[in-house]
Amino acid sequence: MEIREMVELARKAQKTYVNHFNQGLVDQIVRAATKTIYDNAEILAREAVDETDMGVYEDKVAKNRNKSKGVWYNLRDKKSMGVLSIDDRTGLIEIAKPIGVVAGITPMTNPIVTPMSKIAFALKTRNAIIIAPHPKAKKCSAHAVRLIQEAIAPFGVPEGMVQVVEEPSIEKTQELMATADVVVATGGMGMVKSAYSSGKPSFGVGAGNVQVILDRYIDFDDAAEKIITGRSFDNGIICSGEQSFIYHQNDKEAAFEAFRKHGAYICNDEEGQKIREAIFKDGAIARDIVGKGVQVIAKKAGISVPESTRVIVVEAKGIGHADLICKEKMCPVMASFAYSNFEEALDIAKTNLFLEGNGHTAGIHSNNQANIIKAGTEISVSRIIVNAPCATTAGGSIQNGLAVTNTLGCGSWGNNSISENFTYKHLLNISRIAPISARIQVPEDCDIWSL
Repeated sequence: MEIREMVELARKAQKTYVNHFNQGLVDQIVRAATKTIYDNAEILAREAVDETDMGVYEDKVAKNRNKSKGVWYNLRDKKSMGVLSIDDRTGLIEIAKPIGVVAGITPMTNPIVTPMSKIAFALKTRNAIIIAPHPKAKKCSAHAVRLIQEAIAPFGVPEGMVQVVEEPSIEKTQELMATADVVVATGGMGMVKSAYSSGKPSFGVGAGNVQVILDRYIDFDDAAEKIITGRSFDNGIICSGEQSFIYHQNDKEAAFEAFRKHGAYICNDEEGQKIREAIFKDGAIARDIVGKGVQVIAKKAGISVPESTRVIVVEAKGIGHADLICKEKMCPVMASFAYSNFEEALDIAKTNLFLEGNGHTAGIHSNNQANIIKAGTEISVSRIIVNAPCATTAGGSIQNGLAVTNTLGCGSWGNNSISENFTYKHLLNISRIAPISARIQVPEDCDIWSL
């Protein structure tokens, strides 16, 4: 089917869906859509690993389960149509309305949960959606979409409400973005830039390069385990995964001992240089190591690491442009930096983020609330993760208040339109009915200007 025909079918389906599906039925449909990914987590994880040749099967199973249940948990009690609110003081009434047809652009790094979350947000807001998957993940993504289509069909959802481009290409994706009413693009920076150039309202994401500060007087064992868990998750392809840890110079022995204990291999200078040459090519990440395991990377670099190694750590020789290792590394390799005071730790994090990943995410392990607030105040990111694995919580958690999603806005720092986690509310138009309230007395000018 041509893109034009798919969009026409989507528009027809969306009109029916708006006219005949109430909040209760819509919520049942969203539950069915997310639950089918949860129920098929294993088979979809296997298909994703086999087709993309990246990531870790067990982690993808966990991702499929946790993201699907998290998205549903966040959406199940939210009102997404009709009157959303009436302000008691002003009488202002807010009414939610759908946008129309969503173009959902999804990456090969998250080929199952990203379509799932976009579809859930669209169905929740009574928008039709057409998924355009990455060509190298088209089979597993299409299977996930078909499972959702089958799961929602018994509710009478009209054909065309959820569709997938079976044979995706750059040309088809560009046509879809130009034809749909809104674009939600998750993927590489080239694709996001194309979305913003499509002439349609667009939501995209920026690059990740998560810097993690280790404050003084913390439990280094706990911090090291959480950081390594985040960095090694799905072989490091999560954009919110930890990229660097920044420790106080007086804590180096304790910090490194904890990291080694929990599976880190810390390179000497010669080994570190070999790792740099293995994972970067012409200043950019080498494609053949993206999402690959530690042993694959070590073999390419010509070094030997224990079988129990979970991450490889390279001690940086400078910050920002001074060392390639400061950039995003889409594999289980981390950089480490020493600081002499907390201000220097912030400067290291900010400098590395200005190089790459500005606006995305940072982390801190600390018992000092003042330092946590200071990090959140000074680092130009949209989310600061505290005492938790960034990779698995920055995209939302039932426990941390961030909306569960796979599209993480990076604000103007990352050339994005939002600085929060993308969710259903971003697919709503809001009409506001604004009467003049006789109960509100307009103050005298002198009272307005008085201090």
